[in-house]
Amino acid sequence: MMRIIVTPAVLPPAALAELKDWLGITSTADDASLSALLATALDVCTDFIGLMPIACTLEENVPLPTDRRPIPAPADWQVRDYPGDWAMTPGWHGLATKPVIAIASVQGIAADNSRTALTTTQYQTRIEADGSARIRVSDPAGFTRAAVRFAAGLAADWGSLPMPIRHGIMRLAAHQYRSRDTNSTDALPPASVTALWRPWRQMHLA
Repeated sequence: MMRIIVTPAVLPPAALAELKDWLGITSTADDASLSALLATALDVCTDFIGLMPIACTLEENVPLPTDRRPIPAPADWQVRDYPGDWAMTPGWHGLATKPVIAIASVQGIAADNSRTALTTTQYQTRIEADGSARIRVSDPAGFTRAAVRFAAGLAADWGSLPMPIRHGIMRLAAHQYRSRDTNSTDALPPASVTALWRPWRQMHLA
């Protein structure tokens, strides 16, 4: 699954201020490195819980066709591959990112990587209560892939994050700052942080 972040989540000055207060830092000399540590901690949180913590705009590419394939006509039976060309597929392709807020657009991608916007009559989307989203392109029109652009995030901004997730991000950034001059091989995130994040963790069966 190819995923790119089109518009990243914004960490406001308040997030940096919280981290500096936790560390007891009053100068601005380390603001750039502290901000980078916060951004990294946000990424670690995303990977650990399997959810996008703060709302941002993303894009995922899905293969086409994803529509329902009918059984080949009798005249084509001798030239069709089994089971690939015969399989009845539901046609829904799940997006990897959760929780999805809204799907903004779908573009068809041709073999030469050129893009064309698909109309809403060419595809259908579903967003479930748990934030998972699926798309079905019923009219691929010769495209090999589709680029799905959407908004996803557990909270609208830093201040709206559930406190355990927010505090865990801050504590992980502080942990990294304090251990910057050591050769620590401690597992990341540390147990004190995973304990805060674990209730939100999305587990996937292999």
